[in-house]
Amino acid sequence: MMRPRELRFNAFNMTAPSHNWAGLWSHPRDASIDYNTLHYWTDYARTAERGLLDGIFLADVFGVYDVYGGNPDAAISHAVQLPNAEPTLLVSAMALVTKHLGFGITSNLTFEHPYQFARRFSTLDHLTKGRIGWNIVTGYLDSGARGMGLRTARAHDERYDAAEDFLAAVYKLWEGSWEDDAVRRDRETRVFTDPAKVHRVRHEGSHYRVDGIHLAEPSPQRTPLLYQAGTSRRGRAFAARHAEAIFLNGQTRPILARAVREIREAAKEFGRDPYDIRLFAGATVIVAPTRAEANDLLADYARHVDQAGQLALLSGWTGIDFSTYRSEEAVQYVESNAIQSMVENFTLRSERPVKIGDLASLSHLGARSPFVVGSPQDVADELIAWAEETDVDGFNLFRLVVPESLNAFVDLVVPELQSRGVYKTAYRDGTLREKLFPGRGPRLHATHPGAGFRRLPTDALRSNAAE
Repeated sequence: MMRPRELRFNAFNMTAPSHNWAGLWSHPRDASIDYNTLHYWTDYARTAERGLLDGIFLADVFGVYDVYGGNPDAAISHAVQLPNAEPTLLVSAMALVTKHLGFGITSNLTFEHPYQFARRFSTLDHLTKGRIGWNIVTGYLDSGARGMGLRTARAHDERYDAAEDFLAAVYKLWEGSWEDDAVRRDRETRVFTDPAKVHRVRHEGSHYRVDGIHLAEPSPQRTPLLYQAGTSRRGRAFAARHAEAIFLNGQTRPILARAVREIREAAKEFGRDPYDIRLFAGATVIVAPTRAEANDLLADYARHVDQAGQLALLSGWTGIDFSTYRSEEAVQYVESNAIQSMVENFTLRSERPVKIGDLASLSHLGARSPFVVGSPQDVADELIAWAEETDVDGFNLFRLVVPESLNAFVDLVVPELQSRGVYKTAYRDGTLREKLFPGRGPRLHATHPGAGFRRLPTDALRSNAAE
């Protein structure tokens, strides 16, 4: 076994009443019905920072889950990630009440333009003093594409071709448009910015075109920390090339370990150090002072998980209409335009048939990733074992009952991990990138493809020309 590194954690949430476990909003102690209020998010951020978590990872989906039964009724009725709110608008409030906590924001590039998108994330990076990350997604729901005036979502591999083009454009804007010392703020000469050090970006790509100066001055990180979650063959190549942190799922240790190994090997093919990428596994954690109390909590929570809502969620993720299956039937492999890696994990890579009834239950059988229930000691044992056996760097903690589930993790599990020397006792200074990669600067690493879009300072170019 590998010696465990310092474990890292994100609180995984969504700006919706329901996230990964449908129906828990109905629990009498759950506050998720207040998802569209600022106090819900500022309280949540304070708790996450009190627990020294690396960040809050905000999921998002553009569209409605309408695969189950061929219509959106189940998703609408059971609040299956619907209604949902725009996640970027919450970050300023959470940043105001925290000092160190990072924010990973999911944003779908398919319905964005690089020029406006680059300004939005530069602004967030300024307002948070460098605590912003972007979870790069390309969208897979036909309902979202139709809402944006298209007939269907782009084909799976074409989505990644478009993403390569989009990233080339935003790298040029973030990294190459403004030189580091372009902004003077010189009141005496009344020169705010030196025009000679601001450069027009021209990008003629297969999917996107840009001709203009980046509208925002350089932010602390310039390019936000880049998250990704692609683990299909094409998605894995994209993530290994661009991502600095990757979100993985796998319901068994062998499945997760294989995904980790494939990502790290792919990174080497792109000339990157495989440990220049932080890998986070999703995890459902239910903890209480004793194992018996934790099992009672599991039973309590499980009564509120909505089976139809859970299957509507999974149907949307996989592209498979689970309303046509019987509860005792096993999931069958189907190639779809949705999340291919999830279908593969349920079928081709699973050690046992995964039944439809299993998927609808709050249990290790229904989980798509580590499912840990027990005392603080039990939970610490399990998380450390998963990290050692799979080589992940940490975990995205799935939302359960808010706020008690996150409070329990912070109050019970964090001290146990600290006592074992596998969790920090204080935040490091610096940006989100500097916190995740100690000893590095705030900018993209030199081996990252985005670093290739940096512009040499004008003064250096003049000096070279004179020589």
